[in-house]
Amino acid sequence: MIQTEQSYTEEVHRYLRRNYIAHLLHGLLGQTGFRLVNAPTLIPAYVLMLSGSEFVVGLTRSLQFLGMFLSPLLGASLIEHRKKVLGVGLWVGASMRFQILGIALAGLLLSPKYAVIAIGLFLFLFGFLIGIQGVIFNFLLSKVIPVAKRGRLLGLRNALAGATAAAVAYWGGQHLLDINALGNGYAATFLVAFGLTSVGLSMLFFVHEPSPPHVRPPTQLRDRIRELPSLLRADRAFTHYFLSRALATMGRMATPFYIIHAQEVIGLTGSSIGLLTATFIASNSIGNLAWGAMADRTGFRKVFIASIVLWALSVVGIMASESLVDFVWAFIGIGTGMGGFQMAAQNMVLEFGDREDLPMRIAVANSAQEGVGALGPLIGGVIAVMAGLNTLYIVSIAFQVLAILMVLFWVDEPRNRKA
Repeated sequence: MIQTEQSYTEEVHRYLRRNYIAHLLHGLLGQTGFRLVNAPTLIPAYVLMLSGSEFVVGLTRSLQFLGMFLSPLLGASLIEHRKKVLGVGLWVGASMRFQILGIALAGLLLSPKYAVIAIGLFLFLFGFLIGIQGVIFNFLLSKVIPVAKRGRLLGLRNALAGATAAAVAYWGGQHLLDINALGNGYAATFLVAFGLTSVGLSMLFFVHEPSPPHVRPPTQLRDRIRELPSLLRADRAFTHYFLSRALATMGRMATPFYIIHAQEVIGLTGSSIGLLTATFIASNSIGNLAWGAMADRTGFRKVFIASIVLWALSVVGIMASESLVDFVWAFIGIGTGMGGFQMAAQNMVLEFGDREDLPMRIAVANSAQEGVGALGPLIGGVIAVMAGLNTLYIVSIAFQVLAILMVLFWVDEPRNRKA
């Protein structure tokens, strides 16, 4: 039976409840480990404990973002000619979880010197797989969830995932980090995260993925890369969007150093690291409920702008913090702002252009973001060592201000263009 646009849309709505629930359950557990790895607390503190070097902290995070920069175009080429992409996504998702396991085992089985090297390698591979997964799962989401329902779904899913991750982080700080469980409390925490997120992956087996009526014919990756200039020229608003997304991402150059700043100002125990991690993750996720509702009403452009403003103001709060309570409030603002930025950045791209070119648009935007994301922490490490953390924060805020101005003046709400 030949699928038409009408029958495709009817199939999407027929299985909407099932796909909605499957995405929620996947978010509840499947994102837990990823949030712990990506939080600006555990990995930086873990690497600093093993290496004693702020530069190495920035370098290891840069390796993750380098992987994320290299692979999105590969992800697009893997799926844009396929009518169904979930199977590829499951293989990539499973491989990502084994990198979390490797990060944990490195701390348990290797000496500090070799553990840092191994963690850097696993973070690079983790990032490389994230780059592929980001294309696959955002494309899958665009197929099974109508645009008007994505904001609240993503907000609720992120809130559930964040609640789980925050609970694991807080519990881990008290019961794993403080007692140095298994001889390395950080490694033990990532073992728990690996188990939870592996269970979450299984929820995606319940997703029903429709086959669209049209897909692009198979094309060599090098040929698709040659077509990128024409893709960007065809939609200037999209080009300005992904450039502004890249500028805002330069703000991440400072994120590995928030926890180091707290350590220098007030000193930290396992419990306080767990508290700040839980605070960041919980605010990141709970804030997504509000951001998601706002996006459904007004579009993701306003979420993009408002979230970056909140993130930048909260970094100013980090600079002024003098107590654990101060840092908690600053981490609440940073978590909320970064969560809204990531939601808006990942979903605005779904609303530009035609479905057939969507995997490549996702890949281009993700690559631009992670290209600067790879340089950011490395540059941040150099700035932190040579000029201090406050200078680093000011530079990161300047990039965020430039991103806000670009969106305000050159990027309209893409949803309105389709209306």
